[in-house]
Amino acid sequence: MISNLQTIICDKLNVLEKNIKIYPLSYCKIADIELQMVAINNIKNIAIYGKGLSFDAFEGNTVAEGFKLCPLIHTNRLALNKLLDYTCPQAFGKNISTFGAGDRLGLASPGHIRSISRSLAKPILAQQSKRELELTGRTYEDVLDSVSFAVFQEGYKDGFGADGDHLKEEAHIIDALNCGYTMITLDCSEKIGKGVEKLSSAEMENRYISIPADIRKRLEDKYLARTFNINGVQIKYTKLELIKNVLIYYEAICFIIFIYKKYLSPLKREKDFEISIDETESTTSEYGHLFVASEIIDAGVDVTSMAPKFIGEFQKGIDYIGNVADFEAQLGIHAAIADYFGYKLSIHSGSDKFSVFELIGDYTKGRLHLKTSGTNWLEAVGTIAERNPTLYRQIHKCAQKHFTEAKSFYDVSADISKVPDVDSVSDAFLKEYLTDTHSRQLLHITYGYILRDPEIRTSIYDTLNENEDLYIHRLETHIGRHLELVGLYNY
Repeated sequence: MISNLQTIICDKLNVLEKNIKIYPLSYCKIADIELQMVAINNIKNIAIYGKGLSFDAFEGNTVAEGFKLCPLIHTNRLALNKLLDYTCPQAFGKNISTFGAGDRLGLASPGHIRSISRSLAKPILAQQSKRELELTGRTYEDVLDSVSFAVFQEGYKDGFGADGDHLKEEAHIIDALNCGYTMITLDCSEKIGKGVEKLSSAEMENRYISIPADIRKRLEDKYLARTFNINGVQIKYTKLELIKNVLIYYEAICFIIFIYKKYLSPLKREKDFEISIDETESTTSEYGHLFVASEIIDAGVDVTSMAPKFIGEFQKGIDYIGNVADFEAQLGIHAAIADYFGYKLSIHSGSDKFSVFELIGDYTKGRLHLKTSGTNWLEAVGTIAERNPTLYRQIHKCAQKHFTEAKSFYDVSADISKVPDVDSVSDAFLKEYLTDTHSRQLLHITYGYILRDPEIRTSIYDTLNENEDLYIHRLETHIGRHLELVGLYNY
């Protein structure tokens, strides 16, 4: 069925522009106005027809009486949020599977929506760390703007979340919450003790003595001479094991409690609070996980999800590195602890970990948060490799130029000497760079430097906007594979 607004769009715009794309799923009629997403020469606007206060709330260019085109700007996102509550983010709590779909360009959400909407998971569409914002030149508001417009475009009404990801500083947490983000992932890496596991027993005990006696007594009374039965897993602390975990995690625990009580607890709206203890030098043991969980929950922290550091390596953009049997054994314990305390287990750097997704789904039984980001950027680069080989070669050379600098932000094992010279291969070969682990990581971690080049940045957006359908298809297929293997597809 063709809407009245669609008829008006075709009637009023075809005489002015030829390259018009209408997004039928976006159409809605609210009170005295009709709205629909439309792209003219690959530039999207919200077409609005009607009258009244809701019509006047949108800024735009009048095309005819009662009909205007409104650009995708922040003020129009706010007007859209007031009119359509499904374009606002929400929290999902501890029992609904969620899928973090970081989007560094602000163009991937339609593909994410189409894939995740067929699953049992809810999408966390606005997901950016402060580091990613700095590298891409974006803001929390810009990220949420892009997502809200995409939700409107796709007519998606089943809810999405917004995650201020891997935040370490109070100012950044305040910024994200003030922008309406419904989830905070607190990065505790700078509060976690380093080098503790390399200390001798005597050295650990000497450090432990510096902790106030009343705190030591409370912890020893709570954890020693007791066996914790965690859903069939028996955990018993020795004195040395307790000392080690106090030295590693106690400062982080105090930080978590402080942040929660100062910023999260006072909020009058629903929110999700994730704890990240995965950005560390050592694997999270069952003793460490249990210690952190028990302490913060007993202090009144309402934890939605927790991300431990698993055995092996969860590097960016490639499959799991390590012994899968060892990973399974540890995963089972971490899943049991999370389930015992009633929060979701969170898997960070979850992109492309295809060899362990089935295990993750089996052990979490759907109580999980799976976080991805850079793989969506790689699908954008793959789209460019297919449709604009010249641009891909520019991107590739820029990535090679800045790889060493980018490694200061990310832990990767790529050896770029093993990546074929881009000047020696055919256009048809370019897509193969997206299947090789070395070149995937090369392209994955250098996005910030690539996007700093104004000419390349403009060409990237132009190419992806011109090839929107292919980019969406690639994302649907790629993210769909993640969801299927982890057991979240709703057939």
